[in-house]
This record gives sequence, C-alpha cells and structure tokens, in this order.
Amino acid sequence: MQTDIDPRSLIGRKAFDRDGAKIGTIDEVYLDDATGTPEWAAVRTGLFSRDAFVPLEPSTFADDILRVPYERSLIKDAPDFGVGRHLSPEQEIQLYQHYGLELSASPESPAPPPEDRSFGRVAGEED
Repeated sequence: MQTDIDPRSLIGRKAFDRDGAKIGTIDEVYLDDATGTPEWAAVRTGLFSRDAFVPLEPSTFADDILRVPYERSLIKDAPDFGVGRHLSPEQEIQLYQHYGLELSASPESPAPPPEDRSFGRVAGEED
C-alpha cells in the first residue's frame, strides 16, 4: 500500500475483498510503533458488529476504497482481538500466520524481533 497516505484518511472508508465483495468499513488503523508505518486495518464487518483485522500490505487504496487481496471468508475468519488497544507481538504473529504472510523487515529499516514490536492504533473517533 502507498506509504504516503495519512492513516486517518482510511477511517470510514469501505473495504472490499479480492472478488469485489464488500467486507465492511474501516474503523481503525494500526501503526507499527517502531516505524510508524500503517500495517493493519480493523474493518467492521457488520456480522455481529465484529471487526476483522486486514493487512494493509499487500492491500491497495484507490478511489477511497481499500481492496484487500484475500477472500471474504478468510477475512471474516481472522482472529478477533477486539479494537481499541495495541496488538501484542503474539497477536501480530497470529495475524501474519492467518494471512500466510512473512514477518519481514521494511525497506527503510530492519524489523525488530517480534517480541519488540507493538502496534498502536489511529482511532476514527476520540478516545
């Protein structure tokens, strides 16, 4: 995903799966505390008011829509950690495993070991 996008501009935007099916609306964006890079979005699926975490990389954001390159069923089956707090390193690892992603370094700097990474959030409304 483009790194020059203000994470707050994603809040309230619609998210769609790889087949063009609507997933829901972005509630929050989670930043890597070490790099400040947006890494995860919490998408309100509408199913029992649940938020599903989706990776922002390799997703794309264009025309005010987040397109997530995974099937809707995989997204809805993502681990549910609730929203409103940091993702722990263990939760991050679970999400990476769920989506079949590798925990890797960003091009700008090496990634800290998983136990040193945490993810803060950019909320859609004041805390």
